[in-house]
Amino acid sequence: MSELKINKHDKIKVLVVDDEKSLGLGIKRLLEKEKYEVQLAFNGTEGIQLGTKEEFDLAIIDLKMPDIDGIIVLEKILNRYPNTICFVATAFASYETAIESTKKGAYGYLPKPFLPDELLYQLKKGYEKRFLLMEAERWKKEREERLLEIAFETRVHTIINSITDGVLVVNKNAEVVLFNPAVLKYLEINELKIGGRIIEKLHPQISDLITKLLTNTSFISKSYSAQIELKPNREFFIEATSSGVPHPDGSLAGVVIVLKDITNLKKLEFLKSQFVSMVSHELKAPISAVYGYLKLINDNSVAITEEQKKNFINRSQVRLDSLIKMVNDLLDISRMEMKSVKREITDINLKTVINNIIELFQADLKAKNISTEFNPMINLPTIKADYEEINRLFTNLISNAIKYNRQNGCITVIIDSTELYLVIEIKDSGIGLKEDEKKKLFQEFYRAKNEFTKDISGTGLGLSIIKRIVDSYSGKIEVGSEFNKGTTFKVYLPFQTNNRITD
Repeated sequence: MSELKINKHDKIKVLVVDDEKSLGLGIKRLLEKEKYEVQLAFNGTEGIQLGTKEEFDLAIIDLKMPDIDGIIVLEKILNRYPNTICFVATAFASYETAIESTKKGAYGYLPKPFLPDELLYQLKKGYEKRFLLMEAERWKKEREERLLEIAFETRVHTIINSITDGVLVVNKNAEVVLFNPAVLKYLEINELKIGGRIIEKLHPQISDLITKLLTNTSFISKSYSAQIELKPNREFFIEATSSGVPHPDGSLAGVVIVLKDITNLKKLEFLKSQFVSMVSHELKAPISAVYGYLKLINDNSVAITEEQKKNFINRSQVRLDSLIKMVNDLLDISRMEMKSVKREITDINLKTVINNIIELFQADLKAKNISTEFNPMINLPTIKADYEEINRLFTNLISNAIKYNRQNGCITVIIDSTELYLVIEIKDSGIGLKEDEKKKLFQEFYRAKNEFTKDISGTGLGLSIIKRIVDSYSGKIEVGSEFNKGTTFKVYLPFQTNNRITD
């Protein structure tokens, strides 16, 4: 389309298509006196050629011509330049022809013969319509150049609002033209206004991603990204990516920013780092100890008794047992992370499971002279679960109750029920937890460190595994603890109300 005309004082271009040469020339003389710029076509074919080659402000088209009907000429011109204001002129006026020409896009209908004043009046009204159309198109074009048009596009909003990542679009003036609700959450701001400047409100790293593209338009095809910690201690991490939005001619129209929550990925990176650090330490110490014991046993220059040799072997076995447990814990975490655990779901009697676990730990209980009390409810319901997972869950909890207990302490296990859950309470009289320790208790590799735990070995994975198992059955786990007095774990597991065990 040609350059838009917005100045009312420019010459108005008129095309007259009429096979009556005398009439056409008369209209031309009249209009040129009024400062119109007029071109004539004396048949339909010529009218189509002129009217589609360049854009006219106004066109007067004779309805009946010997070669091509005026309605066809009208259609061809409007198809090429829809903002040209067209009038249909005819000496054979009828209601039907007026309706047809209007449907095809004609602005007005001029019955022949027409008076000069009437023609000028109609053309004036037509040009006023043309001017309004041009103004609207210019306004639309300006909005498109500033990308503001998309701010009012309902379909675009529907799509953008359904995206969970934050999406923010700014024009080349750094004004907001589009955003979705996720952006407000990620940027922690209450509102954004279409057309308002945003750079100053953004995190400096995000502002920099936008500025790089706005100030280097030759790099419009490039994308920039940055990982940004919005809240300390890995509480909230995002990845921000900026890309240029081009005009059809390839020039820069604006920038789109996509904000993606990568908090879990950053936490996983941190866990991997902790894992490497922990494994290097936990592996090095026992392996070095076992290696040292084996060297002493095999060194003929060192005299050791059979009792010492037996002691070295026993210590090596304890160290290797802890390594095997660590490896098993890591494998369990890995399987749960990859969701590759295969389950065999059966009805499980928790009374039997816990009795067997207490029996398994009899030697450890006797070594610390710890008493146990087990009180399951009467008519205990069964739960549907994988036996190995449930056994691992309560083995870890009871093992911890022994490991972190005192000499001559006690352990109480109670099983009760609510409307939806079996509630298993495991209470010990051990060293307990400080408040800050309770908050981190279920984190991978976390172990409470104080004067009572310095000689207790462990990987810091046991309680993390317990939490994952409980969560996988839509259960929950609660911890109550007082430092130097003891700890109580409460496990809530859903049960089948129609499955009850009678003693």
